[in-house]
Amino acid sequence: MKSELKVALVGNPNTGKSTLFNVLTGLNQKVGNFPGVTVDKKTGVCKLPDKRVAQIIDLPGTYSLYPKSKDETIVFEVLADRESSSFPDVVVVVVDATNLKRNLLLYTQVADLKIPVVIALNMMDLASKSGIDINVDALSEKLGVQIIPISARQGSNVDRLKQAIAFTSIQPLQKDTINVSDLAPGLIGKIREELFVDSPYAALQMAHQHENLRFLSADKSDRIEDLEKEFSFHSDTSKATETIARYNFINEVLAETVIAGPKQIKKSVTNRIDQVLTHKVWGFLIFFLLLFVIFQAIFAWSEVPMSLIEGAFVWLTTLVHENLPAGVLTDLLSDGIIAGLSGVLVFIPQIAILFAFISVLEDTGYMARVTFMMDKVMRKVGLNGKSVVPMIGSLACAVPSIMSARNIESWKDRMITIMVVPLISCSARLPVYTVLISLVVPDKMIGGFLNMQGIVLMGMYLISVVAAILAALAFKYILKAKERGYFIMELPVYRMPRWDNVLLTMFEKVKTFVFEAGKVIIAISIVLWALSNYGPPGKRAEVENKYQSPQVISQYSPEELELHKSSELLESSYAGVVGKFIEPAIIPLGYDWKIGIALITSFAAREVFVGTMATIYSVSDDEAHISSVTDKMRNAKNAVTGLPVFTLASSFSLMIFYAFAMQCISTIAIVYRETKSWKWPLIQFTYMTVLAYVSSLVVYNILK
Repeated sequence: MKSELKVALVGNPNTGKSTLFNVLTGLNQKVGNFPGVTVDKKTGVCKLPDKRVAQIIDLPGTYSLYPKSKDETIVFEVLADRESSSFPDVVVVVVDATNLKRNLLLYTQVADLKIPVVIALNMMDLASKSGIDINVDALSEKLGVQIIPISARQGSNVDRLKQAIAFTSIQPLQKDTINVSDLAPGLIGKIREELFVDSPYAALQMAHQHENLRFLSADKSDRIEDLEKEFSFHSDTSKATETIARYNFINEVLAETVIAGPKQIKKSVTNRIDQVLTHKVWGFLIFFLLLFVIFQAIFAWSEVPMSLIEGAFVWLTTLVHENLPAGVLTDLLSDGIIAGLSGVLVFIPQIAILFAFISVLEDTGYMARVTFMMDKVMRKVGLNGKSVVPMIGSLACAVPSIMSARNIESWKDRMITIMVVPLISCSARLPVYTVLISLVVPDKMIGGFLNMQGIVLMGMYLISVVAAILAALAFKYILKAKERGYFIMELPVYRMPRWDNVLLTMFEKVKTFVFEAGKVIIAISIVLWALSNYGPPGKRAEVENKYQSPQVISQYSPEELELHKSSELLESSYAGVVGKFIEPAIIPLGYDWKIGIALITSFAAREVFVGTMATIYSVSDDEAHISSVTDKMRNAKNAVTGLPVFTLASSFSLMIFYAFAMQCISTIAIVYRETKSWKWPLIQFTYMTVLAYVSSLVVYNILK
């Protein structure tokens, strides 16, 4: 008996598969990629009753093993390639008990691959409320497979499912569903014989999909192609015949095991709610009201924890300076590492609040309604209806959203989506927006309940959505996309959110932000500290000598002297040289050379802006002026004019620049990977940079 069991979770979208994955694995999970592709691979571990450990793999949701997207192709690849490290010992097919007929199509296909299967019959509580009476024992006997009725959201019967998983790996295989060999007898036999394929159905699927299966060599794929011609195999005809046979089998099974009660005839609560939430007028008003509440909460609820975190870092920096000997290492620790860390951790409350709301909207089923409503708007600007999903996903991050555009069949529609998705304000821009808004927008309440800062933050997100829609309209005519896409989406029933799932999502997103963005920010903070403390030979020595001369000393108080000296030392450093080099180009936007350094470092990740500001102003400060990054930026003065660096005009100009500029190496890399060409990332980078520069220039000149 194997000590570790590999278990694959398979199911249609919206069957609760991801919820079950979270229940089984808890915090023992991680996200990676399947080898050779950019499809997310979620894996986790759980302990089985027989003391074995099960490695759980959450495969992408799919309605059938015939893929409509790259993500769905992964499902058959994992289940068919017995040499793969991801090949499962057991497959758990998650089935929605309220929609058995459609869900069982995928089960019959997986069962015929001859891998041990157990069915997790999910949402039994909802089926009961809908008046659906399922004879689970009879259904189990008909299919010859273990069926465990569960409610993943409530965590009921999960222990019994674990027992079934342990038992399924050693019991006889489930019954055949249809006679697969009759679909292409000669071809299936030959493929099995020559390619050593275990099951007839795996051989048939290889005949359908061989051109897109990465585990097949070119020679094997060519051989299958030759065999198809030899046996006059027609893929579409075979698929249609197979699907009809499977539904005939499913209808026979369900006719004897399921009774639909009179409650189903009644209008459901979900339909009544949808009449309001998806209404062509009220639906949009409610959606924008929800957005408004979210952005109000991001500022209002995060104020206290953010203040505590900022205060903790000021205290820590003071502690370091007071208790460690003065020198390079102490400066590196306080002005480089700690300053960089403060630029990461201070935004944890806001990131957590944003993703808590997103998770609740997804868990309740409301996010699916938003995509349904926005579909009508998207079509008018030349986008496929399926573009809505990546655009909404971009509120979190553009990288996975660009990857999710694979679901769009039309190449031109997919390209337009990829080109405009990075304009949607992602969570990486949130730290930039919030710190700049807190500098120039008063923390005042309008009417006693509307926070001005929250209104401005929501405005920044709406601006990004409008920009994306206008850019899509422009690309519609540039790329001349004529194909009509289609958008098919099943709206799940409304449910109460699972709060443990919401908390888990918050934890995972905050962890990703801290460790993924944090690594980049800390590394850049250390490099910046070095570039800010060292410079071309002789330059810094000149500054030191200048401020030791009696003439200069007599002009200023000791405090003013230290401030001018530290500012000139920073200007003469390597960082200062770079900032001064690009300063002529950014002065028209209202920025100085210090902001220029932040613009350059932000190409690694937009969040780096705050860490860069923290590091630069820590280096240019003296030990008597230890404060939070917000206070440092608020007190920053232009060395030439003596006016504040971050005025209303320059701050809004900077927010607009960050809203539109392509300052994300990861996004550029993923666009290259998805398009297999440097042409599209270069076009994207160019148009977004030009748009950012021109828009910032206009905003600065209007507001100044």
